[in-house]
Amino acid sequence: MLQEALYHVPRDKWAYAYDKESVHLRMRTKRDDADAVYVMSGDKYAWDRTFEEIMMEKTASDELFDYWEACVRPKYKRLSYLFRIEAGGETAYMSSKGFMYEQPQPPENNFEFPYIHEVDLFQVPEWAKDAVFYQIMPDRFANGDKGNDPEGTEPWGGEPKVDNFFGGDIQGVIDHLDYLLDLGINAIYFTPLFVSPSNHKYDIIDYKQVDPQFGDNEQLKTLVALCHEKGIRVMLDAVFNHCSKEFPPFQDVLKHGERSRYAGWFHVNSFPAEIVDGIPSYDTFGFYDAMPKLNTANPEVKAYLLDVAEYWIKEVKLDGWRLDVADEIDHHFWRDFRKIVKQTNPEAYIVGEVWSDSLAWLIGDQFDSVMNYPFSGTVLEFFNGGMDSYAFCNKIGSLLMRYPQQSNEVIFNLLCSHDTPRLLNALGEDKRKLKLAVVFLFTFIGTPCIFYGDEVGLTGEGDPNCRKCMEWDPGKQDLELRDFYKSLISLRKENSVLREGRYRILGACKDDPCIIYERIDGETHFTIWMNNSPEPRSLSYATETEDWTDALSGGTVSPDEGIMHLSLEPYGFRILSRRLNPKADPSFPSLTSEASAEHAPIHR
Repeated sequence: MLQEALYHVPRDKWAYAYDKESVHLRMRTKRDDADAVYVMSGDKYAWDRTFEEIMMEKTASDELFDYWEACVRPKYKRLSYLFRIEAGGETAYMSSKGFMYEQPQPPENNFEFPYIHEVDLFQVPEWAKDAVFYQIMPDRFANGDKGNDPEGTEPWGGEPKVDNFFGGDIQGVIDHLDYLLDLGINAIYFTPLFVSPSNHKYDIIDYKQVDPQFGDNEQLKTLVALCHEKGIRVMLDAVFNHCSKEFPPFQDVLKHGERSRYAGWFHVNSFPAEIVDGIPSYDTFGFYDAMPKLNTANPEVKAYLLDVAEYWIKEVKLDGWRLDVADEIDHHFWRDFRKIVKQTNPEAYIVGEVWSDSLAWLIGDQFDSVMNYPFSGTVLEFFNGGMDSYAFCNKIGSLLMRYPQQSNEVIFNLLCSHDTPRLLNALGEDKRKLKLAVVFLFTFIGTPCIFYGDEVGLTGEGDPNCRKCMEWDPGKQDLELRDFYKSLISLRKENSVLREGRYRILGACKDDPCIIYERIDGETHFTIWMNNSPEPRSLSYATETEDWTDALSGGTVSPDEGIMHLSLEPYGFRILSRRLNPKADPSFPSLTSEASAEHAPIHR
C-alpha cells in the first residue's frame, strides 16, 4: 500500500463530535489501494474493557484517494484509537506515531479525541435540513405598492440595467406568498433590504432602516410574521464587509480626513480618501470606490455591526443571516457574530458567501453553512457535457469530504444566483439538461435554493441580465417547468431520506455520461437514474428486491431476474423508491457495514 497517501489528523473534518454521544472518524487511502480499513478504539483509561473494532465504510472517492468513515460511540465520552488497514494480503497500522506493520500496544501513541463536550458541539439548525429556499431580489420580484416607487421607476419587465429600478417591494412579496406556498417553498433568502442608493442594495447607507422604496420596518415585521404563520422562514443579507460611500461615517472621513473620529472605521491607506490613478486610496469591495471596506477589527465598527445583527433578529424575529463577501472579513469578527446571533436565536441559520473551500469557517465556531458554488460549478459542468460520470462522482465525493457531516446536511446548494447566469442560460437553454440538474439538486444532501423565476423559465446571462423582473403573466410562464419544480420540491419534502439519508454512487464509468446513485435511510430507499447524453440509453443495475415504484408516477417498476433495466430518453431520468425493513434488508447500509461507495460499472 502507498504509505504517503494515508492521512488522518484528530481534528476538524477528520475527527469530530457529531452529537453528544458519537464521534465521526475519517481516514484517507490511495484510490483502490486498501481492501478494508478498521478503527481500533477504546477508552485510554480502560482499553481492554472498552476495546472494539469497527469496520469503516468507503463513503467517497476522488481521482487520487478513497475516504473511509466510521461512527464511534465511546462509552465514557473519551476516545483513544488507531487504524488497521488491509491491502492485498498486507496488514498495516496507523497511529499518532505513524505507519507500521507490527501491531502497536495501545493505547500508547494512539490518536485521541479527549472528551465530547456538549458545549463544543457544532450544532446546526434542524429546520435548515428541511428547508427549500427561494432567493428574492426585492426590486425585481413584484411591485405591490406603486406609491413607494423611486423616481424614474421603469415599466415592469423592461431591460435590466446596473442602475435602473422596477419598483418591486415588500408588499409585492406579501401579495405572492401563496404562490410560494403552492410551489412548496418554506424559506426565503432576501438580498439586502436596507437604505441604499442602488437597485441591488449591497452598498448600504443605513443598516437599521428598510429602504423606503421597499416599504418600512413595520412592513418588514408584518411580512416576517405572515411568513411564520405560513411556515416560511426568512433569511436576510448582512453586508458587513463594506458599506456605501454615502454611509455617514465615511462621509465624515471624506470631509475631515485623518482628523475624522471615524478614520479608523475604514482601511484608508493614504489621506485624503480619493481616487488615485483609477484606484481608491482606501480599501473597497473589489475596486469599487462607492463601496468602502469596513474595518471589522475596529472595536466601534464591530460593536455597531454586531448590534445590527442582533437588532434585526429581535426586531422581526429573523431566522437567519446570509453573509456577503464573508471570506474577506476577519475570523475574530465572525466568531463573535456567531455568539451574539446564537444567543439571540439559537436556531438562526448562518450562511457565508465563500466561493471556494470553506472549512476554516465550518468547524463550529463561525458559520453553519456556505453558498456552495463549487457544487453548482461541478453540476453545471457535468450536465453541460464537460466531464464523464466517473469524473463527476469523483468531484462530488471530494466536495462531501470537505466538511463535517453537520455542514453537509445544511450546505446551501444553489445552481444560480444574482451573481451568475440564469440556470437555463448556464445549460445552453436546454430544458432537459435543466431538469437533470434540478433533479440532482433536490435528491442530493444539503439545503436547496431556487433563484426567483427559474421555475417559470426566466433567462438571462450574467449581471445585470440575470436580474430580470419576475414574470407574472401565466401566458409567458413555462407552466410545465413550474409543475416539474413543484413535483420535485414535494418529493423532497415528503421523503426525509432525500434530506438526511445516505448518498452513495451505484454506477458511474469513465467515458460515459450516465449515472446511478442512491439515497437510503432506515425506512426508504431511492435510486436515481440519469442519462446525461443526447442519445437514448438503456441502463441496468443488480437488485435483490422487487418492490420498486416510480417515485413521481407511483407506477410499479419490476426487475428481471435480479437486474433492474430502465430505458431513458435523451437527457432523461427516473427516480425509483421502495420501503425498507432494515433488519431484514440486505441492501441497507450503515457506517459499520461492508457497503462501499466505489464507482461500480453500469450494466448495459
